[in-house]
Amino acid sequence: MADYLQWRINVNSKGRCLLMLFLFSDVGDADAPTRIRVGSHLTVARILAPAGEEGLSTIELANKATPATRGMKECLATGKAGTVYLCHPFLVHASQTNRAGGPRFMAQPPLMPRVPFDLARADAAYSPVEIAIRRGLNLR
Repeated sequence: MADYLQWRINVNSKGRCLLMLFLFSDVGDADAPTRIRVGSHLTVARILAPAGEEGLSTIELANKATPATRGMKECLATGKAGTVYLCHPFLVHASQTNRAGGPRFMAQPPLMPRVPFDLARADAAYSPVEIAIRRGLNLR
């Protein structure tokens, strides 16, 4: 599917293991660093759960998660070239205006899971991402 706003996201994070932010140039506060809403992955898990296996499109999720996470503390993905952020795939994140005047280079390549996430494992051997999703859903 060419239109990434129509990609579907479900509570099992089907097809995406981590959100990775690769900085290929130095990125400071004025260089349009990615804004990340701290703790938003827990809220997003609760938004996605009722949508089941079908999930929500990127735009549907953004329209729900943006207001639901408004006011959360934000941090900036800054750092030297070569810095890589490994984040929960449900973190609400966004670009911003570049005030530095020069380009910044970064990428968000996908990281596919080796096996699909399962929020109800018989052996309870959950990955850190699964644990966070379960925490967002108040599953212990």
